[in-house]
Amino acid sequence: MSAPVTVRKARTEDKAAVGRLGAMLVEEHHEFDPKRFIAPAPQLAERYGGFLLSRIGRPDMVVLVAEREEEVVGYAFGGMEGSDYMALRGPAGVLYDLIVDPAHRREGIGTALLEAALEALGRLGAPRVLLFTAELNHAAQAMFAGAGFRRTMIEMTREL
Repeated sequence: MSAPVTVRKARTEDKAAVGRLGAMLVEEHHEFDPKRFIAPAPQLAERYGGFLLSRIGRPDMVVLVAEREEEVVGYAFGGMEGSDYMALRGPAGVLYDLIVDPAHRREGIGTALLEAALEALGRLGAPRVLLFTAELNHAAQAMFAGAGFRRTMIEMTREL
């Protein structure tokens, strides 16, 4: 039996861990489709960690970590957005990132992060939450569908 997981707000000392996971997110997406997703860059983990930490104090943003035995094994990042006429939608919470370390996947950690992020976005006033997931990320799509998300838009890309 695995040790329990705690989901909490990210703190300054989580920078290296969330940076490592953020870099992993970039790498996984780049592997899905190198023409669509940005390539990993030098010092990506440091830069991504700094980016996420710059969001933890903002009243319209949520950065949560999943911790097991004092190790950060996943994070979720979301925020409140106003009306977006280009996307034809009203105000919404947006889940930007959700990632779990591959060594800890399929243990309910992603679901725990998702539930906590939805609760946090709801407290920020989100009437709904939307997210984007890579076309080839079938495991994530199944988790989101299981949590009640439905498909509403399909992104299509063409190289010029």
